[in-house]
Amino acid sequence: MLTVGDGLRVVEASVVKDVCNAVIQWFRAEPERVPSVDGRPATLPPGRRVYAVGDIHGRYDLLLEIERLIQSDLRDHPPEGFVDLVYLGDFIDRGPASRQVIEHMVHHPLQGVTTHYLLGNHDAWFRELLVEPGPEAEWWRYGGRETAASYEMQGELPPPGPEREAWRTRLRRRVPASHRRFLNELCTSWRLGDYFFCHAGVRPGVALDLQGQNDLIWIRRGFLEHEGDLGAVVVHGHTIVERPVVKANRIGIDTGAFRSDRLTGLVLEGAAQRFLVTGWA
Repeated sequence: MLTVGDGLRVVEASVVKDVCNAVIQWFRAEPERVPSVDGRPATLPPGRRVYAVGDIHGRYDLLLEIERLIQSDLRDHPPEGFVDLVYLGDFIDRGPASRQVIEHMVHHPLQGVTTHYLLGNHDAWFRELLVEPGPEAEWWRYGGRETAASYEMQGELPPPGPEREAWRTRLRRRVPASHRRFLNELCTSWRLGDYFFCHAGVRPGVALDLQGQNDLIWIRRGFLEHEGDLGAVVVHGHTIVERPVVKANRIGIDTGAFRSDRLTGLVLEGAAQRFLVTGWA
């Protein structure tokens, strides 16, 4: 006969099983491919593990959650060597807590890993705006309003002219020097083994070390549909997908965290790939 405690354990086991099955089905929905370079499976050097995190877009809550998942993964699967953590850019805009995301990156980086922060198109917009007049209206329309609000700049964007310039000056004063420094020091790409990490993608036919910043943070057309070898497996965000896209030449992990509550992390080690995702607990 089942006791109350037995019943609770059965329920808990059932819930865990349901969550696990949901995660499995979510990832299996995209046909499996084997990331490869020159006709062989892509690999990292021995003794290296990489965690790559997709577009955060001001979701400080999900940033904390994915970092907890990474810490748990490190405990459950102790690495044999060095661990790198790569954030693929677009730290800000759209979500409600861009300031908190940058503050966390500056002052509370995840311990025990080497962290690489990459530049996204939204990050580039913001850092340019903090230096000189730029496309404020476009930035505002695509998530800048939420970023400004996180720096306590409420209200509407003023029309071009003296009021706009005064508004821009106030915004600059609200952004700490450490946040500006963080934005200015973002890299456009990072590479390890057979993997190349960037925000948006690469221009096919151009050597990886010759890729231009505009393509690395903006490209879609010409890259997403390309099926040929790119010189490395490109790990990227920028283009929102319902679930991670794994192809022979690229892995896309922007699962639209700001609206889906799913911030995705990719784990690479040897020739293996697996995923961590928020929002299932």
